[in-house]
Amino acid sequence: MGQLEFERSELFREDDYASPHVESGRRLHGGMDAQGRYLSPRMRVRAPAIAAWTDALRSRGGDLMDTDSSLLAGIRYPSDAQLKLLLEEGLGRTFWNNLTVIGHIEARGRVLADMEFPDFQHAAVEDVSTRAVGHLHKGLLEAHGLDEGGEPEKGIGGHDAMWFALRDLAFGEVDYPEPIVPENIARPGGEEPPPPPIEPAYAGIIRFLLNLLLIEFRAERSFAQTEQLLRDPELFTDRREEAEHAAVLVDRIRQDERVHVDSLRLYLGEIRELNLRRTEGGTIPGSTIVDDYWNNLVHWATVEQPRLAAEQQRSMMRERIAEHSEPERIQAAFDALEDTEPDSHAGPG
Repeated sequence: MGQLEFERSELFREDDYASPHVESGRRLHGGMDAQGRYLSPRMRVRAPAIAAWTDALRSRGGDLMDTDSSLLAGIRYPSDAQLKLLLEEGLGRTFWNNLTVIGHIEARGRVLADMEFPDFQHAAVEDVSTRAVGHLHKGLLEAHGLDEGGEPEKGIGGHDAMWFALRDLAFGEVDYPEPIVPENIARPGGEEPPPPPIEPAYAGIIRFLLNLLLIEFRAERSFAQTEQLLRDPELFTDRREEAEHAAVLVDRIRQDERVHVDSLRLYLGEIRELNLRRTEGGTIPGSTIVDDYWNNLVHWATVEQPRLAAEQQRSMMRERIAEHSEPERIQAAFDALEDTEPDSHAGPG
């Protein structure tokens, strides 16, 4: 088995790029190889480390947390067809807002690079020094945060700048007002189940990782819709080449995010196999805490949140369509295109 213990500097090591990653006048993270292929940032050591920790977990009889973005499959509002109609009718603000809001939310992910995470060893009975969770405070989550929000002090953008770049490629200059960005896209803290009987700091980490995984799943579900609209030959007809390249940027973000999903499933899979110290003595299986939190969170994400989000979106869509010179015609066509069956691209609208 390969190396399982790493220093922070190793987890931040970059590949040797043949050229920098620059789009729409923005210096972005990662770089290009000699063949012009995109290389994700900070992956020279991080990628083999994640692979080695995954192999070690499986050799102990464990596995990555058994979940994927398909759990968010459901009815999307507005649907792909509805968004296409708005774009065809000159009402592109909704799609432009979607791309802008995603960029701002990605920028918030930079907080991971500034947070201090406690050593998970204090919570676990087993030695975690050669596991991924033993490196959460040694740069793993910090690297994740830089992927999302970049390194503005160095003039390097992360996923936030990549979303803004692809938006500008597709739309060019527009005079849409900045959208209101939701204060919180994770589950509201006041609605969490009762805390488990372990130190609050470690219960908080588990809850944080689960919410982060769910946010990554939402982003993953948005990639297909965004690419489909950008690559549709009937849309962005006056900026067809730019829109196609914008779709390429979406795929680069997807490449980066795949690492985030795999690593979060790894951390949670490792925690599930640990015995965690109870505050009043004794131990509790990590799987009990992870699964209880997750089942509760999934119910909110697949039942409660989509209903609330759809209600808000319907009201907003009516206001947008009312701005059109033929609002009744557009509204009737828009309503006729509403999804009634779960969509393979479902996710946040």
